[in-house]
Amino acid sequence: MAKALLHLGRSRPGSLAPWLSTTAAGAVLPLAFAPWSWWWLAPFCVAVLFHNAWTASPGRAFALGYLFGLGLFGVGVSWIHVSMTQYGGGGPVTSFIATGGLIALLALFPALALCLARGLRPQADAWALWASLPAAWLALEWLRTWLFTGFPWLLLGYSQTDAPLAAALAPVTGVLGLSAVVTLLAAALVWCAAGRGWRRWAVTAIAVAALGAATHAGLTRDWTRPAGPPLEVALVQGNFDQAEKWRPENRSKTLARYATLSEPLEQADLIVWPETAMPLLYANLPTAYLDKLTRRLDAAEATLILGAPTRGESGRIFNSAVAVGTSAAYAKRHLVPFGEYVPLRGLFGDLLDVLGAPESDFAPGAQATLLPVARYRAAIAICYEIIFPSEVASLAAGSNFIVNMSNDAWFGDTIGPWQHLQIARMRAMETQRYVLRATNTGVTAVIDDRGRVRAQAPQFEAVKLVSSLVPRTGLTPYMRWRDGPLLIIVTVLLLALVIRRSVGSAA
Repeated sequence: MAKALLHLGRSRPGSLAPWLSTTAAGAVLPLAFAPWSWWWLAPFCVAVLFHNAWTASPGRAFALGYLFGLGLFGVGVSWIHVSMTQYGGGGPVTSFIATGGLIALLALFPALALCLARGLRPQADAWALWASLPAAWLALEWLRTWLFTGFPWLLLGYSQTDAPLAAALAPVTGVLGLSAVVTLLAAALVWCAAGRGWRRWAVTAIAVAALGAATHAGLTRDWTRPAGPPLEVALVQGNFDQAEKWRPENRSKTLARYATLSEPLEQADLIVWPETAMPLLYANLPTAYLDKLTRRLDAAEATLILGAPTRGESGRIFNSAVAVGTSAAYAKRHLVPFGEYVPLRGLFGDLLDVLGAPESDFAPGAQATLLPVARYRAAIAICYEIIFPSEVASLAAGSNFIVNMSNDAWFGDTIGPWQHLQIARMRAMETQRYVLRATNTGVTAVIDDRGRVRAQAPQFEAVKLVSSLVPRTGLTPYMRWRDGPLLIIVTVLLLALVIRRSVGSAA
């Protein structure tokens, strides 16, 4: 890799090598994420981008960043088209345009990061490499967690889920802290490749080893503690094709399959069904079915949390998780644009339904409700909500474990569900809480407080996954402060660059 970087640095003016290598590096980077998880690859891919942008003008850096983003998201999130071609009704042309538009939009974030970095530090020096490029990258990743409701997919830090120090750093810095590690390692590779001889390599290797050892010794600890005895859990994977799921003629089959797969109820303290496992309003479930289920749960002293649409007092429909036999329910707060509602429906009407919206729009919930399970409390993250680190950390602070109910049937047999599982693992590490993933078609799994998958069901099979969890209490540093400390560091670096540029211009 170092020789390749040096070769790129000697590219003749007008050469295509920097453009092609940057695009290729972005397209290869998804291999660092699930399902491949070649975490060590991420710093090398980012190093190619940093190397080519280090001496570039702001405009050229923008173009390089955009090509990198097209490669990264063009490969990494192309699975989104499945929901539109198979279930949205828009056909391949509409799917191509919509997916391509999303990829083009997401590619702007690395492009803006590189442009900002080079604009703040036009010189190709240590400040540009070690401060401006990593700080600008992190600022734009953070922006992606909330801008336009947020789409923080493929943050660099997720690629490090299986890296040796991830379980130590994640509870302190969160996923953005791991992104910072990747960018700094990338800067180190470029710095070493730009020097002559072996000294930079030796010094950098010693520094990385020392920092890694210090991190492992100082941060590898239990920030949380067991809250009581373990719970036996059963996660039910119904395995209904999305195209058949909502058909009225399939409702009896759906109800029967979930009830059968859950038996015997005495086997678990907690049973979880997936997001919208019930393809009708919870209030419209057959009375006999619900009464029988409630009686059986009471006799078994078990709790069932199921996914179903609910209707509020205002008549609005919510995507909810309901604790059967109680009045406790959680209504999903962070909805997926076009997946669960159509933005600006009053303006466009049904025109945009082809992009994958459901038969009727869901409304966002207003409260962060925890659901009771035995003596414990469960934080609920429905599907997409698990990808927002700060929101999950805030909700999980009062919980003993996290339940992530999802329906990744929308995306078929693609890499999307595996990336979703990897994101859930990061939430487990950040909060040091068990995460239960109950899904319709997979990937259903039990994740422990260190982000390790303890049990996993095969995809596309109707199955019950039986395992256990240890409820935990206490707060990790990330749960206390979330992204605040890292954002302060990034802001200070960017302000320092602004001041240095202003002073330099004045001189």
